[in-house]
Amino acid sequence: MVKGEELHITVPNLFRCPISMDVMRSPVSLCTGVTYDRTSIQHWLDAGHDTCPATMQTLPSKDFIPNLTLRRLINLWAQTNGPPSPSSSPTYSRSVSEQQVRTLVHHLENQNESAKVFVVDCLSAIVDFASFGDENRRILANFENFVSAIVGVLCRGTAEMEVMELAVRVLDSISMDNSVRKQVLASVSKRFQSFLTTIRSFLKNGSTRSKIGSVKLLKTIALDAESKRAIAENSNLLNELLQIVRTDSDFALHDAVYSCLIEVSVTRSTKAELVGSGLVDLLTKTLSNRNSPKPANEKALKLLSIVSTTAEGRSAIGVDCRCAVAIVERMMKVSRSATEDAVAVVWSVCCLLGEKKTKEAVVNSNGIAKILMVMQSGYCEGHRVRSMCLDVLRVLRIGSSSSLSSSPSSSIDGFGFGIGSYFSNTTHIMRC
Repeated sequence: MVKGEELHITVPNLFRCPISMDVMRSPVSLCTGVTYDRTSIQHWLDAGHDTCPATMQTLPSKDFIPNLTLRRLINLWAQTNGPPSPSSSPTYSRSVSEQQVRTLVHHLENQNESAKVFVVDCLSAIVDFASFGDENRRILANFENFVSAIVGVLCRGTAEMEVMELAVRVLDSISMDNSVRKQVLASVSKRFQSFLTTIRSFLKNGSTRSKIGSVKLLKTIALDAESKRAIAENSNLLNELLQIVRTDSDFALHDAVYSCLIEVSVTRSTKAELVGSGLVDLLTKTLSNRNSPKPANEKALKLLSIVSTTAEGRSAIGVDCRCAVAIVERMMKVSRSATEDAVAVVWSVCCLLGEKKTKEAVVNSNGIAKILMVMQSGYCEGHRVRSMCLDVLRVLRIGSSSSLSSSPSSSIDGFGFGIGSYFSNTTHIMRC
């Protein structure tokens, strides 16, 4: 009889993800030097965190690098310690043979309805296989005719929803590499409108997971001016994207939609159409929601900065003071680039639009303090962001410069806006 102790395998702590405590399947390292399993750290970042879970340091960059050395060590350890369990090993996955993939491609290309059970089982296995690491995804992406066969399922749109949802998941999992994105676009471009029709059906009737995957696919193929225009000119598709933000409370879905809209909002007509369809109101609700995660807020600010370059966008932002208040509220709680987007929007509505009630809303929501803090965040003289901040401060003056000239703290770059007493209450802000 085998003793229980002989069945126990001690897992080195180095091989465990600090978040999940499971053996890492795809170890990646953050800029802090700490390594996590890719899935776990991605969930952490998607939830809106901007710190390293282990050190709690603020992350200047959310990029991560595959730790190939550690991955090889984990693989060697797993092989040495015998057949591992599915929940604890990076090398365990449902096996997918070359012949299975070749047969799947054949059935998909020939629309073999009688092989539905095989197709579903094989696609499910491939989704599982692809989730186990970059190398597996590269193998699939480089398999002859694989990408075009999967894309064909979506372009035809005649397969059952289960098959098409699996196809979306497969493409989403292997489309991280730019070369794969180009393959997907090359296959889609031959039947672009059919592909977009299928995506619309997912947005209407699919599960939340398939909706997110579909929107990510849209962003994946928005690689050049032609593909971006094809997506942007499909008014029904744009309306569906906005509609799911209105009706679905999933922040990951909102984040995916905003990312896609950022990619395709290139032309003035597209920006105007989005504004006319209520985009600004949706972005205002996102920024005003205290539960919305940081990534969604940052993308909302980016979209507002994009549409504020049009008269329609500035007008829509200026009409509802809640938008300006929400922007000011989020200004110092996001990344540096998102803060710059927030400044650009405030500058657009205060300096270009000049709506009085918007300027009052900015002042009343402590906007002057936020703008001053941004100015002192390392921007040199003449920098675009610093110049915009100065412009905003000039138009936000409250009272005349002459009435404040006697106050030693009432002048900033030669203009006053009634903040002599304001400075006495915010001594941590230096004059710029």
